[in-house]
Amino acid sequence: MAVKVLILEDNPVARAFLCRVVRESFSDTIAITEAGDLETARSQISLTGGASGLHGVDPFKLIMVDLELPDGNGMELLAELTHYPATKIVTTLYSDDDHLFPALQRGADGYLLKEDRFEVLVEELQKIVRGQPPLSPAIARRLLTHFRQGGRADGRAPDSGFTTPQEFATTSSPVPIGKVPEHERLTPRESEVLTYLSKGFTIKEIASLMGIKWFTVNDHIKSIYKKLNVSSRAEAAVLATKQGLV
Repeated sequence: MAVKVLILEDNPVARAFLCRVVRESFSDTIAITEAGDLETARSQISLTGGASGLHGVDPFKLIMVDLELPDGNGMELLAELTHYPATKIVTTLYSDDDHLFPALQRGADGYLLKEDRFEVLVEELQKIVRGQPPLSPAIARRLLTHFRQGGRADGRAPDSGFTTPQEFATTSSPVPIGKVPEHERLTPRESEVLTYLSKGFTIKEIASLMGIKWFTVNDHIKSIYKKLNVSSRAEAAVLATKQGLV
């Protein structure tokens, strides 16, 4: 089955460019849906189960969102898709904090600059397979600088709405693992993924070992991070060992 991708971009030339980037980035069969405005994007998402993506129709696994659109701002769509089971990446020309942090706070899993070279964008998108957030180099440097030097005396990042890098990585605060209700505990599939993560396997290697798509592995990892209240594979591995989960 093809991996479904939605590209929201109003500029036809930029949209075609991003389509090429996506096809070059992944070895899977890709089915790309293009949208030039928010209305079209929402209509396409509605066909895959709406904002929850849970209505029995195969949802998009990757959504690339431009910020400035003819009928609104991509931030609106990010906020609507908080629970949609897809990797959501902003693709924009804006590299300033006023666009970067609100986008991440609204649920973006990555932030890429369209002005980057084709090869750079392909490399950054491929990081998804390795379990790393796709960030343009300039954005990664900005984030490091922000948290190393930009924090206020009380530890809060200026004007970002985040308290620490931990909160930046995950804006939700699930109940600690020892106190979560039964339905929030790891499923057998998630436990298997966590075991492989703890042993250092990449997402692509885990997908091969389990006989599933790497996007599916990525979905399991997101759920694991949420349930264990962690934001990295290192944290997940340490907690899994302490709790006897693997």
